[in-house]
Amino acid sequence: MRHVHGRARRAGAALAAVLTWAGLLAGAAGCTSDGGGIGGGIGGAFGKPAAAEDVIRITPDDGSKAVRPERRLSVRVPDGRLESVKVVKSQDAQETPVPGRISDDGLRWLPDDKRLALAAKYTVDAVALDGHGRRSARHATFTTHVPDQRFIGYVAPENRSVVGTGMIVSLEFNREITDRAAVERAVSVTARPATEIRPHWFGKDRLDFRPEEYWKPGTEVTVALRLRDVEGAPGVYGLQHKTISFTVGRSQVSRVDAAERTMEVRRDGTLLATVPITAGAPKTPTYNGKMVITELLDVTRMNSRTVGFGGEYDIPDVPHAIRLTSSGTFLHGNYWAPVDTFGRANVSHGCIGLRDDKGGGSDTPGGWFFDRSLIGDVVEVVHSKDRTVAPDNGLSGWNMSWKAWKAGSAVK
Repeated sequence: MRHVHGRARRAGAALAAVLTWAGLLAGAAGCTSDGGGIGGGIGGAFGKPAAAEDVIRITPDDGSKAVRPERRLSVRVPDGRLESVKVVKSQDAQETPVPGRISDDGLRWLPDDKRLALAAKYTVDAVALDGHGRRSARHATFTTHVPDQRFIGYVAPENRSVVGTGMIVSLEFNREITDRAAVERAVSVTARPATEIRPHWFGKDRLDFRPEEYWKPGTEVTVALRLRDVEGAPGVYGLQHKTISFTVGRSQVSRVDAAERTMEVRRDGTLLATVPITAGAPKTPTYNGKMVITELLDVTRMNSRTVGFGGEYDIPDVPHAIRLTSSGTFLHGNYWAPVDTFGRANVSHGCIGLRDDKGGGSDTPGGWFFDRSLIGDVVEVVHSKDRTVAPDNGLSGWNMSWKAWKAGSAVK
C-alpha cells in the first residue's frame, strides 16, 4: 500500500542489542493484504469505515495553498469526540506548536490565535473516536499566503534537528523559479568536517543538496538562505534571509530483501536485527532503491483511493507509519494479518509491513523499528519486481549517480 497521513512523532532512541524476533511473532502483516493467500482479505476485518474527511473535518482543506491569514483554522467531528489535536507551524525550518483547546463537548478544536501566520506551513494531526467508539486518525497540511511578488522555500530538515546519514537538504518553492541560477547562488550548504555538497534541481520549484556519499555521523551542516530580494522570476523576489543548521546522528541503514521477505537493520555497520517483513504483492510490488525516512507517524489513516488504487482498503489507525516516498510508500506496523504472513508472503499494495499490535505495540517489530528510527535514515529495497524509485519521489536522490546529480545544477 502506498499512502499518506497520521500523527507525527520524532523518534531518537539509543543503540539496542541485537534482537531475535522469533519470540515476537504473534500476529499481523504489512500494508494491506490483496485479499488472497496468507494475508487474507481486509474488507471483512474493517467493513467500510467512513472516509477520513467525514470522521475528522479539518479547515482549511488538506493540501490548500496560499490560505489567507484571516481564514479560521478548525478541527471538528460530527459526533463522538476528539481525543487529541496537534498543530505545528513551520516557518524557515523552525517548528512552533500552535496552542489551542478542544471544546467541552469534544466536538471541536480551535486555536488560541484567530489569525494564521503568513508564509508558513501548517501540519495538523488529529485522533478521534466516532459515535460508535471507533478510533480514527487524520493528518493534513496546508500553506498560507505569501505576499504578492515574493517567493519562499520550505526547507527540510528542520532547524536544529538530528537526522540520519541519508538526509538530503530539500527546498520546495511556493512559486516556479525561472532564474534558477540566481536562486541557486543565493543558497549555501556547508558542512563540518568539510565535504563537497552539490545542488540538483527537480523541475522549477525544488532544489536539493547532498554530498557524493552518505554524511558521516557527527557532521554539522549549515544551510544559509540569502534569498531576500533575489529575483527568482520576472518581478518576483525572495523573502528569506535565514541560517538553518542540523546535525547528522548515528548511521542506520536498513536493507529490505523483497524476495527473502526480510529486513536487515544495521547501526553504524553492526547488524542489530533481521526482521521478517511483507512487501508488495506481485501485482503491486514495492519500489527498489534507496529511500529516506521523511516522516514518523504514530498512527495514520491509509486509504487506497488517495494513491491511485480503487477501494481495496481504508484503515483508520495504521500504527508506526514511516514515510519513505511522497507518492505514499510507507514502512509501517500491521495488526490485521496472520502472523505467518511475515517472512513468507508479499501481500501489500507496495509498502513494507512489520508485525504490530492494534494501537501500536512497544515490544513488536513495528514499535521496535519505529523507536530506533530518525528522519534521514535510509531504507534500501532490493530484489523487488518493480522499477527503481524516481530520485524526486521523496528524498530518493541517492539513486542518481554523482555525475548525473551534479549535472542538475543551474550554475555552469
